[in-house]
Amino acid sequence: MAILLGLVRSVDRLNEWVGKLAGYLSLLMVVVVTGDVIMRYAFNTTFLAVQELEWHLFGAMFLLGAGYTLLKDEHVRVDVVYQRLSRKTRAWINFLGVLFFLLPGCFLVLDTSWKFFSMSLAIHEGSGDPGGLPARYVLKFFIIIGFALVALQGVSMGVKAFLEILGRPYEPAPGTTEEAAPAKGEGA
Repeated sequence: MAILLGLVRSVDRLNEWVGKLAGYLSLLMVVVVTGDVIMRYAFNTTFLAVQELEWHLFGAMFLLGAGYTLLKDEHVRVDVVYQRLSRKTRAWINFLGVLFFLLPGCFLVLDTSWKFFSMSLAIHEGSGDPGGLPARYVLKFFIIIGFALVALQGVSMGVKAFLEILGRPYEPAPGTTEEAAPAKGEGA
């Protein structure tokens, strides 16, 4: 059990850190977009590489933030029914959802995206447009990283749900940001 709890804490810390990194990417994206807008309207010029960098940053930010969003239980779902269920019933839903939907879905995307990335890397794929960014395979690698983080967080979520089912709710480590907020639907 100690190994599972250590895994849960490690995965949660990793996604907490990566989520903060994704937040910094959003700040960088704001700077890049602002610079692009200033160049376009003040100097009547733009660079294709800068425009491509904008969507590369957005893609990286979105993919890196997905595991963090799952950690914080902020993915979109219909809470009208879910929040009225008992903790044990919600734990069963989470456990079975992770086991039968989240993990198989992540593994399917990981398998497909690995092939997608490998082909891109093998040909050193870059932008199809003159002046675009080289190394498009780097962006494609973020698909793998993002879904691996979601899968890891899914394992963490599944372990927490399983502990709840067993009547041994997961207790976050002291001093973590996790312990500061009650679980969704629990009320403060």
